[in-house]
Amino acid sequence: MAKQTTIANAITLKGVGIHTGEEVTMTFKPAPANHGYAFQRIDLEGSPIIEALAQHVADTKRGTSLQKNGVTIQTSEHVLAALVGCEVDNVLIELNASEPPIMDGSSKFFVEAIDKVGVKALDAEREEYVVKENITYTCDESGSEITLLPADQYEVTTMVDFGTKVLGTQNANLKKLSQFKKEFADSRTFSFLHELENLLESGLIKGGDLNNAIVYVDKEISEETMDRLRKAFNKKSISVKPNGILDNLTLHYPNEAARHKLLDVIGDLALIGTRIRGKVIASKPGHAINTQFAKKMAKIIKDEKRNRVPSYDLDIEPALDVNQIMDILPHRPPFLLVDKILEISNKHVIGVKSVTMNEPFFQGHFPGQPVMPGVLQIEAMAQAGGVLVLNSVPDPENYLTFFMKIENAKFKHPVVPGDTLVFKLELLSPIRRGICHMQAYAYSRGRLTTEAEMMAQIVKKNQVKI
Repeated sequence: MAKQTTIANAITLKGVGIHTGEEVTMTFKPAPANHGYAFQRIDLEGSPIIEALAQHVADTKRGTSLQKNGVTIQTSEHVLAALVGCEVDNVLIELNASEPPIMDGSSKFFVEAIDKVGVKALDAEREEYVVKENITYTCDESGSEITLLPADQYEVTTMVDFGTKVLGTQNANLKKLSQFKKEFADSRTFSFLHELENLLESGLIKGGDLNNAIVYVDKEISEETMDRLRKAFNKKSISVKPNGILDNLTLHYPNEAARHKLLDVIGDLALIGTRIRGKVIASKPGHAINTQFAKKMAKIIKDEKRNRVPSYDLDIEPALDVNQIMDILPHRPPFLLVDKILEISNKHVIGVKSVTMNEPFFQGHFPGQPVMPGVLQIEAMAQAGGVLVLNSVPDPENYLTFFMKIENAKFKHPVVPGDTLVFKLELLSPIRRGICHMQAYAYSRGRLTTEAEMMAQIVKKNQVKI
């Protein structure tokens, strides 16, 4: 498997947001493995971070806008497309406004900035979702459709048809990601004249000019409209070229519109949060269907991860045996519910519990039909998580862990005597101020039996207040 990457050094760009018209400074910063893409609003109190994930999509009318806890990032797609096209996996994008600079309406300047500082490998493998069967999402209202097919690498095909003579039907095809920089990154955003008029009237294109958007003239232009456009773009004269495009701009490609739609697809699908090995075929794509498909794929990948049973050799020498576990945890029999730890790092732990008929809770739960109580399955996973958390302090014997929250607990199959439970817990965020947020899974007999999202706090024993 390929290694994850980030940029070698930070780099800054400046410009204006196409819709806000605000001057903005944007800085790409290197990020560690498994960080992914995230935007940070350094102009706001606390410098809040919005992860570039489909779950944060808030609006898709004029670009893909993200929102988290009331904080917004507008038109994220061109920046994200550049990162994917340069095969960068982890970056923090600092902004002092809500919208990245539009530059020339493409990803070109972002790609050039990334190439200037270079890309470096990280000591972690790149996760990739391998498509094994066709996956389709259709919007009946717009007639748009996205299909994902099995393929040996990431491919994207876009087919656009706006039902206008000036643009016609166009196709674009990216057969391998290495094509993006030279053949797609400089494809600029576009608009039809009737859309441009509406945007100008609504005050939604304050940073636009004739150098960052292709304008297709799909209607006759009145002198009143011409005057409004001259004022909006601060031009003495404006005319329409023979190919039906507003002047002062020459197409880079005959199918530049289809290429830009492909660029948008790549940027929007970056919100899946996982690399894809498969072929995307997008018919009449747009930000709405792109992001809906990204949400669908994120859910599919999450469900497959959750239900995928890890394979571990239960006979290997454990990372921690039961005596070492008791050196860390305060729990003791009969309430010690973890027998050994197979793996442990600063972000995850794998634990094991052998369930026998000797467990005292089977006497009453239930006579003649012994089933391990769900609350004790949660407790067992929490104890494994406690080993992970307390292993982060030098004197774990002086600390206790307390539940703060349990969410989305699900019990899929009963746990009975003779089962061997394997627990996998991963930190959802770094431990801060003694608070840890974990995703927990329990597996038995080749299937997922229990899952939950947990939050706990570690507290010194002498500070516990009853």
